[in-house]
Amino acid sequence: MYKSKIAEFKHCPPKVIVSYPRFFPQQINTEQLHQCFGFLSALSITTEEHGYTIRTSESASCPPVKPLLDVPELITTIDTGYMSNVTNLNDKEIWTCGKDKIIKLYNLQGEQLKAFQTKYKVRDIAVTRNGDLVYTEPSECAVNMIKNGLIQEVIRQQGWIPYYVCSTFSGDLLVTMNRENEQTKVVRFFDYTEKQTIQFDSKGKPLYSPYYSKYISENRNLDICVADSDAHAVVVVNQAGKLRFRYTGLPSNKKESFCPRGITTDSQSQILTADTYNHCIHILDQDGQFLSYIDNCFLQRPWGLCVDSKDNLFVAEYGRCKVKKIKYM
Repeated sequence: MYKSKIAEFKHCPPKVIVSYPRFFPQQINTEQLHQCFGFLSALSITTEEHGYTIRTSESASCPPVKPLLDVPELITTIDTGYMSNVTNLNDKEIWTCGKDKIIKLYNLQGEQLKAFQTKYKVRDIAVTRNGDLVYTEPSECAVNMIKNGLIQEVIRQQGWIPYYVCSTFSGDLLVTMNRENEQTKVVRFFDYTEKQTIQFDSKGKPLYSPYYSKYISENRNLDICVADSDAHAVVVVNQAGKLRFRYTGLPSNKKESFCPRGITTDSQSQILTADTYNHCIHILDQDGQFLSYIDNCFLQRPWGLCVDSKDNLFVAEYGRCKVKKIKYM
């Protein structure tokens, strides 16, 4: 009755291979840490002046400090056709216009994505907080909007001609307006209705020269910055319209007098303005102190300026059919 069990032991048992656990580290994006942990807001102090609330310190968290590069870098050059102004729809697409009747949308590879034919020549363009494009049409004395592919008039003021426009962080529009080359004012529009007019200083003197060439931008601290090329100055007022400072350039070895054209601001509340005839960009802090020039990158007649969400600068060169993307921080 004996049964051998030798056959059961002819094969070795399964060999067990143990792999010890390993740690795979991930690169940490410090700029996004606050999304995981939250953040503490800064101390906020406000005052009221002429019915407007003035922030004397940021009520939101301060952005990470980004030092200026010693030598700014030219990232790419986009061929766009004749134009003088540029504004970014997002970090991958830009709107451009010249002193003609066409507004064009390009990607950063230089491919034209859209084009709109306007009735009259376009002076300036801006993208609203909702992503719609607005533009000024001085010949028609109007500010128009392109929404869902359709053009509609949104602003018209009797006797005043709109020239330059910017969209604010709160969703308002700031428009520089001129009257027969005798008076200039900045008007704030909320829901396309006039909300505020900025024209005179505390002594009743005009803040701006009487001519029309005045690019405009709002800073992170809600200051209103105007490049007044006819006055050879950058004029900055707070949100209540009270003069903070005038920047008139630096006495330097530049060949031509300071003549600012395009103007924009970045996440550090720095002000950048195009010194067209000296072929450079001036960088100022929020209090008007000069910080640096961008005078390399083969700039020729820089005109329109804008900054994307990553603080890359886009420079439209007047009449040269080129927009240059520059890293300066």
